[in-house]
Amino acid sequence: MNLTAALSVPVDLAAQYLLGTYLHANDVTLRLTETEAYGGVGEDPASHAHRGQTARNAAMFSAPGTLYVYFSYGMHWCANVVCDQEGRASAVLLRAGEIVDGLAIAIDRTPTQLSNSRLASGPARLCRVLGIQGDLNGVSVLEPRGPVRVMTPGAGWPASPGAVSRGPRVGVSGAADRPWRFWLADSMAISSYRAGKRRSESFPENASRSARSTALSREKPE
Repeated sequence: MNLTAALSVPVDLAAQYLLGTYLHANDVTLRLTETEAYGGVGEDPASHAHRGQTARNAAMFSAPGTLYVYFSYGMHWCANVVCDQEGRASAVLLRAGEIVDGLAIAIDRTPTQLSNSRLASGPARLCRVLGIQGDLNGVSVLEPRGPVRVMTPGAGWPASPGAVSRGPRVGVSGAADRPWRFWLADSMAISSYRAGKRRSESFPENASRSARSTALSREKPE
């Protein structure tokens, strides 16, 4: 299987196929150890694309392999890889990785007391160590000389089903129990799990549409 084929499948499969691949940007390379799947229009209430295309999520409607980068909580960047079919708007959140090259650069970008194995343990930390920001939204990770690229390691990929663990997604309220977070069971470079509140618990019955929209836009992204 090549990478193009691995991304041209339903999102929950693509999220598993990305585990163990190498992600390179701005002189740092890491091995992806944790991903999270998000469905397309009308399929997944936790997805940015659930209600259709907007200026913000337009990259999600592009071809498989497109990078969807967005700003979350007004503080940090998160990156997703589009999969399935063009126009479907499914995407895989890149949640965590272990650095395999450029460690000194990654440390300089991350003023923290975290151990080296935890430098990219979380979608915001992953983007920080790789230097991924909004200017990379819409690029393809399939271009051999692209600014952000995913590469297959050869032997041992895709990861065998027994090497992959799965569970509910982190911090979402819509479809909170859907087991679409995947990680390499033997890796220490995994983010912490935080359950999300269900929307019925988050909003009173008389909450205004604007209040709901504001809160949903601040949720943990796909």
